[in-house]
Amino acid sequence: MVHLPVVPIVYPFILNYFISFMKVAVVQFKASTNKENNLKKIISYIQKAASKNATLCAFPEFMMFYTNSTQMPNQLASLAETISGNFVSEIANAAKENKIQVVGSFYEKSKKKDRVYDTSFAIDETGKVISTYRKIHLYDALGFRESDKMTSGSKIAKPVKTSLGKTGMMICYDLRFPEMSRSLVLAGAEVLIAPSAWVQGNMKEEHWITINKTRAIENGCYVIAPDQVGNIYCGRSLVVDPYGKILLDMKKRQGISFVNIDLDKVKQTRKALPLLKNRRPKVYSILKS
Repeated sequence: MVHLPVVPIVYPFILNYFISFMKVAVVQFKASTNKENNLKKIISYIQKAASKNATLCAFPEFMMFYTNSTQMPNQLASLAETISGNFVSEIANAAKENKIQVVGSFYEKSKKKDRVYDTSFAIDETGKVISTYRKIHLYDALGFRESDKMTSGSKIAKPVKTSLGKTGMMICYDLRFPEMSRSLVLAGAEVLIAPSAWVQGNMKEEHWITINKTRAIENGCYVIAPDQVGNIYCGRSLVVDPYGKILLDMKKRQGISFVNIDLDKVKQTRKALPLLKNRRPKVYSILKS
């Protein structure tokens, strides 16, 4: 009688315990002015991300629809939705059906009739919204005034546990303010996700790349920054590792790309370059203007 070797059954969740990396899908696309068309495209990307075994799919800012400078604040407000509205609900359904987590953004209704929030959200694989964040730093710079149509959030969202690790939420212009990313990392974030719509312009791509790399290096964390491309936006969606290496640069290409996130690299980098431990906040507070 031949005795066959016993092959142990290894369930995916047990395997994930021993393997520290997870696959993230990053989407870069040109949003149209039509909300329903964009939603169809978003759901298609979610399905494709899941088919390639990504555990999380990250989308750019303003994925809901593109708004140009001629659109009046009340027009934008009339198209905005609540977190329980059709736009986010359909994305949540797609996340549940495809068993994948999703990070994206939408125009959220506010109490002010002629203003909206620029809000990001994280949805888990069961379709539950596990985090929302309203953009704090509005882009009132270089000739733009987001505050003419938007109202700013007033609170940083606590990092939330995702398949990629403890994840901090930011949006676009927030990347220019190092205090915010540092606050998220001190609260435990290992990964920062920043849906963005980075406007083209003189030195803007250089700023974009430098800032994303800097946020990763100074905090010893991953930075995932999906960006809009086309219209007035520069593209160049990025994933940067904790040591500042660019793992993904999507240039001007519309579509979806995949990157493995390895949480061991966060631990290794923070051990070799212990910037968080070497901080001396009591000394910094001595300075007065």
